[in-house]
Amino acid sequence: MTEMTAAPVTVPGTPATARLLAEAARAVDAPDLVLAVSRNGVRTVHTGGSAEPGPVPRELMAYELGSASKPYAGLLLARLVAQGRVRYEDRAADLLAPGFPVHPAVRRITLRHLLTHTSGLPGLPADFYPQAVPRWSTDPYGGYPADRVVRAFLRARPRHRPGTRWHYSNFAVSVLGHTLAAATGTPWEVLLHQQVLARLGLDATRVRPGPDGTDAVGHRRDATPVPALDTGGFTAAGAVRATPLDLLTFLEAHTGSAADSPTDSSLDAALTEVTRPVLRRGLRHTHTHTLTWFQHPTPYGPVLFHAGATLGQQAFLGFRPGTGLAVAATATRRVHRTDTFVATAYGLLTETL
Repeated sequence: MTEMTAAPVTVPGTPATARLLAEAARAVDAPDLVLAVSRNGVRTVHTGGSAEPGPVPRELMAYELGSASKPYAGLLLARLVAQGRVRYEDRAADLLAPGFPVHPAVRRITLRHLLTHTSGLPGLPADFYPQAVPRWSTDPYGGYPADRVVRAFLRARPRHRPGTRWHYSNFAVSVLGHTLAAATGTPWEVLLHQQVLARLGLDATRVRPGPDGTDAVGHRRDATPVPALDTGGFTAAGAVRATPLDLLTFLEAHTGSAADSPTDSSLDAALTEVTRPVLRRGLRHTHTHTLTWFQHPTPYGPVLFHAGATLGQQAFLGFRPGTGLAVAATATRRVHRTDTFVATAYGLLTETL
């Protein structure tokens, strides 16, 4: 158990926070588990799990974020908008395939619609499932490449008029990634690195597996390992891999507590923009969303968060704006119906830390 400044440099731990993390960890059953908290740039990290530790410390391994990759896509879009390179109201089809004949509803889908899950697109393309089902537990996405995602979008028939209903969609956010790549003439991976990862000093964050031994290995419920995730053409929606320490750095940028943050007006504007509520949905409009985060009220103020899961791993990212509190959590066990991981990490975010 260690506590670290955002640099990070090891310093003596805070006993109260250390005890809280150790108690929370007992509620989660996973081969590898990391619970990490930052308060005004001072970090406390708990590592554990049922598996024997490997040669690389758990907090230095890269974990698959799954859908918790989407805040990275959101920050990238917000920064490109702040730079004047694209607009939220730009139509995706016009950027991807100018002049290509598409359904009128597809023509109306904007970059904002894609990111906020209001495009009217389904969660995944209809023709995704026939190739995915036979390998659902091993490699459902790898056989569906980027050009196929784009073609599926251009021939889509949205279920609802864009902007009228919220429906969570990996398909839509993936299309956003390909659209930004087309608009800038830069591959998604390079664009994300240049605009977000390098600028925030996220040297241990990537969208592909790293050198042998540096990536966490996911597990099924019976503890058997699963192969590394190949997201195929759905990179923007779920391909990010990061160490828990890099996750804290990413969150600290949102709370304003990152150490030695470079002055960058477009990045500062983007970080502010992605925390601003933009839509409400659900019964009595109780669910609030920013461009890329879920937002909940608490007695201590709003919390912003996003969770993600892959075939054998889980991740949670969250922070409380204005308080300097951020929580990052990772686990190498596939999510299941009675899983406690997300509830445990969310509970840390709403504690009186």
